[in-house]
Amino acid sequence: MTTGSSSNTGPTHKLVEAGVTLAIALFGVIVIFGSVKAGINWGPEGPRAGFFPFYIGLFILASSAINLWHGLREDNDGLFAEWGQLRQVLSVVIPTAIYVGSMPFIGLYVASIIFIAWFMRWLGKYNWIIVLAVAFGMPIVTYFIFERWFMVPLPKGPIEEWLGL
Repeated sequence: MTTGSSSNTGPTHKLVEAGVTLAIALFGVIVIFGSVKAGINWGPEGPRAGFFPFYIGLFILASSAINLWHGLREDNDGLFAEWGQLRQVLSVVIPTAIYVGSMPFIGLYVASIIFIAWFMRWLGKYNWIIVLAVAFGMPIVTYFIFERWFMVPLPKGPIEEWLGL
């Protein structure tokens, strides 16, 4: 479902609303199945672990069905965003998801160095001296503020073992 001329193409509002609604409905279904697995009945000690989440999942699913019905009934077939605009959004969302997903394996500090350097060089077009100074400086400052002063441990991944921290 796209609209208009070739220079102004992309997904419509109706398509995006339907997609988001179906994704939320899928989340509701996952909550319901997880709740049934945990037990949704009343036990001798009171409600079992899945009792309340089950009804929340039903509420999410019902709300999604209502939203989908209303969204498909509307006459809003206007353009949600052009493909180029969505490409720009994904150029930030995908590296950010990789950054978050890599933290358990390489830790916050190494992931942050790579993430900051990538964005400064790729999107900001900064010179390498500034990129390296900020990419290494921010995690070092973060380490001292959180780990040393506030004594809040942050995920370090295997680097903690390697450095003996």
